[in-house]
Amino acid sequence: MALIPVELAGRSYEVRVGTGLLADAAAQCGKLLRKRRVPVITDANVASHWKDTLAASLEAAGHEPRFLVLAPGEGAKSWQVLELVMDWLLAEEVERGDHILALGGGVIGDLTGFAAAILKRGCGFIQLPTTLLAQVDSSVGGKTAINTGAGKNLVGAFHQPALVLADLAALDTLPRREMAAGYAEVIKYGILGDRAFFEWCEAEGPQVIAGDKAAQEYAVTESVKAKARIVAEDERETTGARALLNLGHTFGHALEAQTGFSDRLLHGEAVALGMVLAARYSARRGYIDDLQAARIASAIGSSCLPVEIAGLGLNCDGATLAGHMLHDKKMDAGTLPFVLLRDIGEAFLDRAVSLEDVAAFLDEQLQAR
Repeated sequence: MALIPVELAGRSYEVRVGTGLLADAAAQCGKLLRKRRVPVITDANVASHWKDTLAASLEAAGHEPRFLVLAPGEGAKSWQVLELVMDWLLAEEVERGDHILALGGGVIGDLTGFAAAILKRGCGFIQLPTTLLAQVDSSVGGKTAINTGAGKNLVGAFHQPALVLADLAALDTLPRREMAAGYAEVIKYGILGDRAFFEWCEAEGPQVIAGDKAAQEYAVTESVKAKARIVAEDERETTGARALLNLGHTFGHALEAQTGFSDRLLHGEAVALGMVLAARYSARRGYIDDLQAARIASAIGSSCLPVEIAGLGLNCDGATLAGHMLHDKKMDAGTLPFVLLRDIGEAFLDRAVSLEDVAAFLDEQLQAR
């Protein structure tokens, strides 16, 4: 088992990566579970695979697991579901010193984390991420949120978990599409800040998706280490270091908005497309050359991820996509910083990007074949 500390003043915690952690969850959580009754929030898909495993671990340690099983999908990150979760947690008499277990992917982690942040002005929670995307990204760092009609993750809070248990066994139950979507967040760490890791991804990325446990453990561990370093440096995205983790997300969120935040385009697929667009736009602005942009697209495409937005059938123009970006939470004094590239492994914030130029660029990409 790999142990990765997330070093924060007064709120440090561990991310543990290994196989069999859900079956050993009670022992892993230890004294964090201070009462007999343990609230668990999950969704129906995850529950069908892992509810019994987690329940058996908790019951063997003398706990009484209490499950709230939600409908799967991005729709759970809504005001209506948040209200349902809050009412359930209050009915379960969750106290500020308790810890809620978030068993699932990024949607469950985001929703549960936000509920924990606002319940009685803040209680504890533990991340039990069951998707590759959640294990390498959303479960670490304390970003929690729900979506609104105006856009994705616009209502939320920074609220760090007390512990993250990334069980590699959970990845065995994921469809190949979900694995590929999660892998987008793995290769992102190489593209934005670690050329050597990018080169490892070029060679080994398909093995991660195919289920090679050694490759998965290395990919998850190195990704979490990279994110932990950045979060420790810039927990609340104030210095710019953490903003680099948004590589691909500004373009990606616009694509998600245009497709209605639906299964038509998974979040990881949108990030993959967003990183390709960021690379190509970096080349358009003269920061990298076309060969580097093509290399990034090739590495992403070889891992069963989309690299062309023309194939999405969006039936919109570049201005429409750029218009979605006006609701981006990174907007600052009317301008939107873009995470672009000076090299593979060297991302930076460009604060002088014209959305009109972005719209023209996206028009070209929508026509590309």
